[in-house]
Amino acid sequence: MKKYIIKRLIQSIPILLGITIMTFAIMQLAPGNPMETMINPKISPEEMQKMRDSMGLNEPIHIQYFNWIKEVVQGNLGYTVKTGQPVSELILERLPATLLLTGSAFVMAFVIGIPLGVYSATHRYKAGDYLLTVFSFIGISIPSFFLGLGLIFIFALKLGWLPTSGMLTIGADYTGFALAGDYLKHVIMPATVLALPTIAVVMRFTRSSMLEVLNQDYIRTANAKGLDKNKVNLKHALRNALIPVITIFGLSIPFLFGGAYITEYIFNWPGMGSLGIQSIVAREYPVIMALNLFTSVLVMSGNLIADIMYAWADPRIRY
Repeated sequence: MKKYIIKRLIQSIPILLGITIMTFAIMQLAPGNPMETMINPKISPEEMQKMRDSMGLNEPIHIQYFNWIKEVVQGNLGYTVKTGQPVSELILERLPATLLLTGSAFVMAFVIGIPLGVYSATHRYKAGDYLLTVFSFIGISIPSFFLGLGLIFIFALKLGWLPTSGMLTIGADYTGFALAGDYLKHVIMPATVLALPTIAVVMRFTRSSMLEVLNQDYIRTANAKGLDKNKVNLKHALRNALIPVITIFGLSIPFLFGGAYITEYIFNWPGMGSLGIQSIVAREYPVIMALNLFTSVLVMSGNLIADIMYAWADPRIRY
């Protein structure tokens, strides 16, 4: 396993380079450039030209790319165009909020989705199964912005149970359990919006996989021997049924970070998603490139984690 992990890490290097090349090329094809957000009628064309030279925007595209990738290898993700703040510092400021939101959504997705899928499979073609099927279709198809606005309208504006936006109550000086409770109240709605599509997908995959496993000979043999039905379903069937679900486990990590863009914007959550939207509007190319690189690393990390978990779930899998 150790050799396999090292081999995968080495293989990820050219993949990352290819992703950075494609992302950089797409950024160059986008209309406009960062200088257009800084246009000032009082600035002379000569000064504008000097600014472009200082930012390296007059260099050929391949030179710009190599200059950027050289700095990235050294740990420098660049600086924002407007404020000059290091991009790495900006991302690290927003990272804890995004990790809190996506981590909460990730836990919700699998803690809720797997039991619902097991229940749906063990109660096939019953009322509960049909209700959960309808729920899964709604969860997959409903737009996140619509669900988010609906939850805000019901639970924040009408019922007043939860705050409308933000990560903490402004002006409150909470500590200890009070601070944790304030975080919890603010994270419930955005985490629910972010987790709902993944809950639906996990539930459907778990149901499908469980139904396939429950029809295997060894499960019928265990039931014929008189073993406890719940023990057979949870210990023998579920573990083998988790292999397809593990694929979702790995791929859901980048999916949740991508979905956080819209969710964070709706709930004014101070994370990397809202930073990404602000950077796109302001044409902060260094920030956009850094966020794309971060997401690419997440995708490959998620796939590697999924492969390692395959071997844990099924001892027959060896690398």
